Order: sequence, then C-alpha cells, then structure tokens
Amino acid sequence: MNGDARVIDQRQQLLRLLFPNGLPTLWCPSLTHFKDDSTIDTARMRAHLRFMYPWVKGFLIPGSTGEGWEMSDTEVGQLLGLMIDEIRKLDAHLLIGVLKTDIRDVIERVKSIAAQLAQQTGSEAVLESLTKSSVCGFTICPPSGSSLGQDQIRTDLESVLSLGLPIALYQLPQVTQNEMSPETVAALSARFANFYLFKDTSGIDRVAASGFRSAFLVRGAEGNYASHLTAGGGNYDGLLLSTANCFGRQLSAMIEHLRRGARQEAQALSQKLSELSAEVFAVAGKIGYGNMFTNANKALDHFFAHGLEATKIAAPRLHSGKHLPAELIEAAAAALNRHGLMPERGYLAGAPDK
Repeated sequence: MNGDARVIDQRQQLLRLLFPNGLPTLWCPSLTHFKDDSTIDTARMRAHLRFMYPWVKGFLIPGSTGEGWEMSDTEVGQLLGLMIDEIRKLDAHLLIGVLKTDIRDVIERVKSIAAQLAQQTGSEAVLESLTKSSVCGFTICPPSGSSLGQDQIRTDLESVLSLGLPIALYQLPQVTQNEMSPETVAALSARFANFYLFKDTSGIDRVAASGFRSAFLVRGAEGNYASHLTAGGGNYDGLLLSTANCFGRQLSAMIEHLRRGARQEAQALSQKLSELSAEVFAVAGKIGYGNMFTNANKALDHFFAHGLEATKIAAPRLHSGKHLPAELIEAAAAALNRHGLMPERGYLAGAPDK
C-alpha cells in the first residue's frame, strides 16, 4: 500500500470511529446565549439545542456565530462544560472551535482541552476520550495576516495536525485576512489522515471548485443552499450554517428533497430561505458592532424562542454587553412574516417550530 493509499485508509478508519452512522450533512455553529449579568444562559442553551437537534446532528462550538472570537478561554471552558454534557445526552457530534489568531495559542489550547477530556473521561487513549465526550475533533483556522504566504500557512497548520488529533480546517478570510489555497489543502490532506473536514465560509469556494475531495467539504457561506450540495449538482458534501440555529427543520427538509431527487422542491425551499436570510443579513450588516451572522441569527432566534411574545421581551444580549437594536428585531419579524415562517409560540414555551 503506497503512502496516499495508507492515508486514505487511515482517514476512513478514523471516520468510522468518530461517525459510525456517517457524517451529518447539516451542521450548526451554535449561538451562545447570555444573561444580563454576562454569564452564559444555561437554560436557554439547553432549550435551543433541543430545538435544533431533531434536524441538526453536528455542532461547532464555539464558532464565529457563537462569538467564539470574543470569548475568553475561561468562558469557552464553561460553555464546553455545559454543551459537551448536553450533546452527549443527545448522541450528536461536537466540533470544538479553537478560534485563535496565533498558531502557538491554537496548539496550547488544543492540548489543554484534549488533556481535560482525558482526565474527565478517565481514558488514556485520546481518541477514546473524544468519542466518550461526543467530540469529533477540533476546528482551527490558519494564523491571521494578509501577508502570510502559503508556505507559512502550511507549516503552521502542519504543526497542529502533527498532534494527531482529529482536525477540521476552517477557511475564514473575513477574520484571518488570508486563504488556504487548493494546493495547500491538498498537500495537508495527502500527509495527514486526521484532517478530515474542510469548512469554507469565504463564499468564493476555490478549494471545492478545484476538485479537491479528500476531506468532507462543508459550506459555511449563506444562500443558494441546494445548488452547492453534491446532490444538487454542487461541490459540497454538507452545510455548516449559522441559519441552522433557526431553520434546521427547513434546511433538513431541503436536503431530504435533494436525496429523493426532488430538485424543484429543494430549490423552492432553498430560494425562500436565501431570500429571508439575505433580508435580515442586510440589516444586520449595518449595525456597526458585533458579528453580522451572530446578530442576524440572534434576532431571528428571538422569535423562535419566544414566538409572537418576542416583541414584548428585551432584545438579545451580545457578548460585548450590547443588545440588538430595535430595527434588526423588526426586520427579522418582517422577514419571518413575509415568508410564512413566524412561529406562534417559541421553544422556550415547549412548542415545536411551526
């Protein structure tokens, strides 16, 4: 067996261990809900997770949408302590986001979390401690810097992949100010069997368009969802979307339409969700503070949590301590009503999404 074949075989063995029922097609970078005293709202987090779970089986925590770039290591530790336990109960999958701009900090944090999981589970084998915790790996970005060349990006990512832990690479030029080239991604995949998932939020899709298929490809950019999936004629195996915080049911239905070959139905649902999200993102992008994806989805989730009572309840709080402005809440309400997706009651009242 040659080198490439060995890596492919090792990657397949890893995937069978981490995902005995196959990789989920739909993933979500979950929102982080905060109380007014700045602590994590654990009851809301549990309720939101259970709202998503029937349709979403894979979660990235914390992701950019979960305000992971703003949170301290202590806050992330508190969040993971809660969500690892909850996701394990549901038998879902958790990718731990290690959102750092310096690769040395990434390595230190990955090692620290892996050691904590080993201690908590009492497992000497690292992979055993991950699977016992329903953790399927760590998501990392390239180091930040617009002047970094591909050689430096590849070398830094190799230093993380050399740890041997399951890794998902995250293309996020909006934050890192650079991109992994298709050649860099292919070179890393050819060498490291533990690199098994690639998320691209650039909206440019250079890696997927290059024909790279050695890792599971998930698209993080919003819009035109059905056309980007392989079943819809696109290049991606799955979706890892901020809007899955609110529209897991609809996105799952779209994916099922594609699986059955019902492309017309899938495209109609995809178009509705694309139009709705574009309307809310357009307003969220003008706020001037916070993350646009966080802001838009917290505004939409406000209604899925509270239903028609949402207008009587204080707007969601961001990690910064600021609350979403009234104009964004109003835009979310208008979009949900216009597209027929406004729930009468919210998941905090125990009602399912309608």
